[in-house]
Amino acid sequence: MRIGNLQGRAVLITDAGAVDIATASSNTLPSSPDELLREWPSLLNASLDLSQATPFNESDLLAPSPAPRQVFAIGLNFQKHAEESGMGIPSIPATFTKFPSSLTGPFAPVPISSETVDWEVELVVVIGKTASKVAEVTAWDYVAGLMVGQDYSDRHVQFAAGSQFSLGKSYYGFGPTGPWITTLDEIENPDNLRLGCSLNGVVVQDDYTSDMIFPVARLIAELSQVTPLLPGDLIFTGTPSGCGIFQQPPRFLRDGDILESFVEGLGTIRNNAVKEA
Repeated sequence: MRIGNLQGRAVLITDAGAVDIATASSNTLPSSPDELLREWPSLLNASLDLSQATPFNESDLLAPSPAPRQVFAIGLNFQKHAEESGMGIPSIPATFTKFPSSLTGPFAPVPISSETVDWEVELVVVIGKTASKVAEVTAWDYVAGLMVGQDYSDRHVQFAAGSQFSLGKSYYGFGPTGPWITTLDEIENPDNLRLGCSLNGVVVQDDYTSDMIFPVARLIAELSQVTPLLPGDLIFTGTPSGCGIFQQPPRFLRDGDILESFVEGLGTIRNNAVKEA
């Protein structure tokens, strides 16, 4: 299944268009995307009438999990990215948070807060049921699905804050996700997905999630030992090499730039950089 947020209502994305989940379930399931995620097992067992699919504009898609209670993000989680940064590989996941207010839709503009805003394409995990102290071998059982994400970063603020990353990662619009949540039954090998992004049509990142130092199941197991992961929570799992700060010379986003980001089997998101008023 592909579950989207169409103008604030949870929808099933089909080849024929969008199906309103509340309507298709005779209102036994909620219309709110957040509430639906908290009832995820009910969705998996529901019988939906798919006859009411209607075309939609991609610009009307919003963040599939718009108000998670927790957003985890992982730094230095790709081998090549850790190498290009010159930083040591952590022994446990280097975890920070993106404030939920930074989340936005898959095709929303990204406001440029400074001259040092950078890109980081990421695989985003959506939690489907409470995970507390789970084992790595069962960790995927707690996943509702996967999305494409961008962890936009104001590098000046990020590094000026004494390596406390969250503030520089959490400007408004710095967390586009989507275009929808893809459930695991539609993904052949979730541990080896190609992901990347292009800036104005030029490829800047291109790798596979098999390069992760801490794969998804390990991340869920490690995080859940510290705090319960809740339905709708997000994990930004880290970025591959090719960020702007490590280009020669460094390259940051400018007004009018177009960044397209993809993850194999999950779709593509696109964000136009706009100078902040």
